[in-house]
Formats: sequence, structure tokens, C-alpha cells
Amino acid sequence: MVERNGNGDKSLENWIWDAACSIRGAQEAAKYKDFILPLIFTKRLCDVFDDELNRIAEKVGSRAKAFKLVAMDHNLVRFYLPLQPQNPDDPVWSVIRKLSDKIGETLTDYLREIAKANPLLNGIINRIDFNATTHGQRDLDDDRLSNLIEKISEKRLGLKDVEPDIIGRSYEYLIRKFAEGSGQSAGEFYTPKEVGLIMAKIMQPEPGMTIYDPCCGSAGLLIKCQLVLQESQGSTAKFAPLQLYGQEYTGNTWAMANMNMIIHDMEGKIEIGDTFRHPKFMQAGKLAQFDRVVANPMWNQKWFAEKDYDGDELGRFPKGAGYPGSSADWGWVQHISASLDKTGKAAIVLDTGAVSRGSGSANKNKEKDVRRWFVEQDLIEGVIYLPENLFYNTSAPGILLFLNHAKPKERQGKLFLINASLVFAKGDPKNYIPDEGIEHIASTFVSWCEEDKFSCIVSKDDIARNDYNISPSRYIHVAETDEFRPIAEILEELDVLEKEAEVTNEALKNVLERFK
Repeated sequence: MVERNGNGDKSLENWIWDAACSIRGAQEAAKYKDFILPLIFTKRLCDVFDDELNRIAEKVGSRAKAFKLVAMDHNLVRFYLPLQPQNPDDPVWSVIRKLSDKIGETLTDYLREIAKANPLLNGIINRIDFNATTHGQRDLDDDRLSNLIEKISEKRLGLKDVEPDIIGRSYEYLIRKFAEGSGQSAGEFYTPKEVGLIMAKIMQPEPGMTIYDPCCGSAGLLIKCQLVLQESQGSTAKFAPLQLYGQEYTGNTWAMANMNMIIHDMEGKIEIGDTFRHPKFMQAGKLAQFDRVVANPMWNQKWFAEKDYDGDELGRFPKGAGYPGSSADWGWVQHISASLDKTGKAAIVLDTGAVSRGSGSANKNKEKDVRRWFVEQDLIEGVIYLPENLFYNTSAPGILLFLNHAKPKERQGKLFLINASLVFAKGDPKNYIPDEGIEHIASTFVSWCEEDKFSCIVSKDDIARNDYNISPSRYIHVAETDEFRPIAEILEELDVLEKEAEVTNEALKNVLERFK
């Protein structure tokens, strides 16, 4: 990563992480992400505001005049900051940097004033109280807050210092580092970068397309789609940006998504709320439909009952398909399918069990019934089996499921499967997929190119013969994975066997009862 500001040898990523660790060290940094992210975001706003003031000052003669002009007409700048140093030639950030008394309280007031002046930032920049207490103790005392502000002050984040893609990548890096220390909650806001890139590359977004993520977390999947589009179009080409839409349930994560979009210099509409029960994107009383959907819903959600499906009035859960039962994985797939237009495509991250649960069992399984419906309707384009230990909230491998509402004639009645379980490099604390692996996986899927022990095309008849198990590991056998099968997959099969044994034992018990 190249910086243009010359402020030391350390990369922007290292500096931004050091700033986060300045509070209580790397082990505690993730606990303070809701304080750190808005503060770095504010530093970027301040430095960009300075650059815009300087541009105006060149035309009107002084920064003092520039301050007066933007105060009268906020439209002269993207975000108007009602912060003015005593010396108008000092950086705007110095107003925050020079705080020495009641730092948390005053900083909170400043951010609320910024939000008041910029409706787009309301609920985003002013969501956190830097003066908050728990049981009478400050969550982040003024001494540590002062140290954090001073550390953030070391580098300038203006337009002339760091380009949007660089500051954006660094901000994503910080979010990833927080995910490393966030345990089970990490999956609520972060999908590994390489997984997002594979999804975006296979989606092949085109200029002006609408892209939707119903459970967008920190908006990383939406951002990856725009980055892939920019890469495909070239740095000098002019093209219509993607129209990005997302919904997020958790308030602080919703704020994180908006900050992430803005700091990447991208525009999108991120709504807050429960997508499953109250989807926000509607058109003429019906569910809005999009060109592409990318999503990583929380795996195996258990809190949706049949009444949630029965009560749906948006046509998301066709009666012929049935309901997915105790796990909502295929309920999310149904919502996503209903959110696609007639030629739409989707890429969805799911638990490996979602593509195999219930198959091979003599008992009726609601999840398998929904899966069968999708196969029979020919809505599934393919499945990619991912390596183990990529995701921050689990060591399970996960899969990518791809929907296509307009499969080409030559691909109809078929699915494309990739077993990418060996395409990874060891990392700390998580494995990762190298750049060449990302390209190999994505290009193989797009071209539907069969490769020994890696990819294959299967027919709907093949799927039916395997009782609608669409896991690539069922059809593509890799020697190493035969010897070292993923623990999650073994546990899944054991669970099925145990349930079958329970049914068999009960039946045997009933027979024996007759002979007493």
C-alpha cells in the first residue's frame, strides 16, 4: 500500500491499527470499535473539509472568508463541519485535538453538531456517547480518549494525502482486525475479503446495476461489487456507478456500514431494521427487486417460527416450496430469490449443512423440501465449497450458493459445483484464499470449466439420485479431503444418523411392546 503523505514508513493499515490499540492494546481493541471507527471517520471528514476550504480560499483570498462562505452555503462542500479553530489557518481537526477538559462530553457534543448540520450523518456519527458510563465508571476515560485522539492526529487523511480506495481498504482492514477479536459477534458485521471478492467477480456487476444486501453488516459485500466494477472498467473510464442498497438489523453495525460506504467515497442507501419480518425496500406495496443480491445471513437462525412464514404477505415463501423448518438458511434464500428481477443473480454465503441436511434420510425434512423446490425450478446455478477456518465466528468451511433467474439455455437443468476446500493459505488467526486462488475460483465458475478434483457439472437427475444433496464435496472427491474430512461435515452426518437411529429404536420398541 503506497501513501502519498510521507508521514513515516509505516503503512496506513499499521498506523490505523496502532491507533486502535493505543487504548488498551490489541487484546482489548475490538471492545472499543464503536468508539474508534467514528473517530477515524471524523478525522477523514475534518481533513477533507480542510482540503475543500483550501480550494475555496484560493479563489476568495483567505481561509477566514472560506469559512464564512461555507457557513452560509453548505452545498459548497460535501459535508459541512461546524467546527472552526480560533486561527482559521489551523486544521479543523485541531478543534478536537486541543480538547483538554471534559473531552468525552465535548467530543460527543461536537459530533452531534456535525450530525445536525448533515442529515445524511444523523444516527451514524452521533450514535456513540464518548462520555458514557457503566456502573458509575467511564467506558472510555478522558486520558485514554486523549491518547487515541493524539495517535489519530499523527497522519493526515485528506484528499491530497490518501485516495478513497486506500483509506477505504485501511478502514476495511481495521474492521477485519476488530472481527479477529470479536468472537461469535464477528459474523454480524464482517465477511472475509476474499469471499466477498469471489462473490462480486462471479456476479459480474455492470454499470448502473442495482445491488442489494438484505443483511449487509459493514457493507463489505456491496463495496466489493463496486470495486470489481471499477476494476473491470479501468481507472480512466467514465461509467455509471452501481446503485447500492442494504438493510442491517443492529444499530451500531448499520452506522458502521454507512461510515464504510462514505469513507470509500461511495453512495448507497442503507436502511435499519429486521429484513426477515420488515423488509424496508418496497415498490408499489411489493418487495423491491434488484439486478444482483449478495448476502451473508447469520447461519442457522432458529428464531423464526412457522407464523413468520405463514404471515408473510409479500410472496416470498411459495406454498409449493414449503418452509425451511428450524433453520432459516433457506428462508433467507427464498427472500433473496423473491428480491431478484427476472434476469437477476444472487450470491449467498451459507453453512455447509444447508446444502445437504436431510438428504439420505428416510424421514421428511422441510429444509430438503425447499432445496428440492429450488433445484426443480432450476433457480440454482451452482455451489462453491469453501476452505475451513476462513470465517471469524466459526471454523466451519461454509459454502457459496448462486441463484440465476435467467440461466442460459445450455446451462438449464444443470448445476456447476466447485470444491475449493484446498484453495487456501495458512494465516493467523484465520486461513485465507490467496489472490491467485480468488481468480481461479471465480474464473472457473464464470466459464463453467470442469477440472479434475476441483469442478464439475451435474444434472438435475444427478441431484435427484443423491436425494437433493447439492454439496460439492458429495460429487468432487479430493484425496486429502477424503483423509481429512471437515469436522463440521462429519458432525452433520452424525446428527442425521443419530436422528435416524432414534426413529429406528422407537419403531423397534413399538414392535417389541406387542410381544409382551
